[in-house]
Amino acid sequence: MTDLSNIESSNIWDHKPWWCQPWSILLTGIVLSSGSWFIVHIVWITAIVSSLIVVWWVYFLILYPRMFKEYVESQKTM
Repeated sequence: MTDLSNIESSNIWDHKPWWCQPWSILLTGIVLSSGSWFIVHIVWITAIVSSLIVVWWVYFLILYPRMFKEYVESQKTM
């Protein structure tokens, strides 16, 4: 396991490349949701795609950064 006791920031976005930032995650989800509608024009398929994207957003934009911050903070206190 990596030693995170001397890590400067507990903000996960400081450690991610430009293509894995919140704006790119949101933009990708919007493009995929919109794309599913423009390609198939079927509401239930777009609803399923959009629901999966919302789950993806909740995990990667809310839960994962929170868990990373808690983990880094716990490693700093050790």
